[in-house]
Amino acid sequence: MSDQTCMEECVVVFLDRLRRGHRNVVLTGAGVSTASGIPDFRGPSGLYSRLSQRVFEIDFFYEQPEDYYRIAIEHIHTLADKEPNITHQMLAVLEQQGLIEAVVTQNIDGLHQKAGTRKVIEFHGDVLRYRCTNCSKTYDRSAVDAMIRADGLPNCDCGSLIRPGIVFFGDPIPMDALIESQKLAQSAQVFVAMGSSLAVNPAAGLAMAAHQAGATLMIINKGRTHYDPIADKRFEVDLSEFSQAVMNRLSISRTK
Repeated sequence: MSDQTCMEECVVVFLDRLRRGHRNVVLTGAGVSTASGIPDFRGPSGLYSRLSQRVFEIDFFYEQPEDYYRIAIEHIHTLADKEPNITHQMLAVLEQQGLIEAVVTQNIDGLHQKAGTRKVIEFHGDVLRYRCTNCSKTYDRSAVDAMIRADGLPNCDCGSLIRPGIVFFGDPIPMDALIESQKLAQSAQVFVAMGSSLAVNPAAGLAMAAHQAGATLMIINKGRTHYDPIADKRFEVDLSEFSQAVMNRLSISRTK
């Protein structure tokens, strides 16, 4: 059987399961954004090969905020400048066609919204929004970047440090994102995990929650994941190739 035939069969199964389900949910990880030029974290050329994991710890931010922002303005804030890839676009189309209800993402780049997906739960926050650590006044990225370039640190009008809207290691998951994601996972008939090794909790635990609630669990990833043994369907595919094949299939369906 050719690779193309295998891919087509994966796509048929994927779309068939989505069409037979309702309240379908997709969880996306770093692998979804690599085709946009954003490295994953743990791969051979991932962020952790360039930056210490300590940069993403809340203690490092508060202990060395100038060092954090010096690194962040070059390596983290710029994630928002990237463009959506075919996988982001494919998920937006699935939402438009009523085949998925929501995307829960572990990514902080905002590319699902750029691609047009309307219901996105950002489990780990994003690089676009910032807030004062004292009075909670909000700032956008352009204002924060300008402060960093001028003074090395972004400080609020009240004089306190401004922090990014991302979730650091050591931070709690935003309660609204946690509650909404858990509700979606527990009510889904189909739960799809894409581009994630499902190694980081509590986001990875959403797959287990959906499985325990009776959802069909589909895992689409290049590389093994922690939840492969309980997956109902497991597709070992390149995400860009898979997403393009889905788009092609949807186009065929629309023309029939």
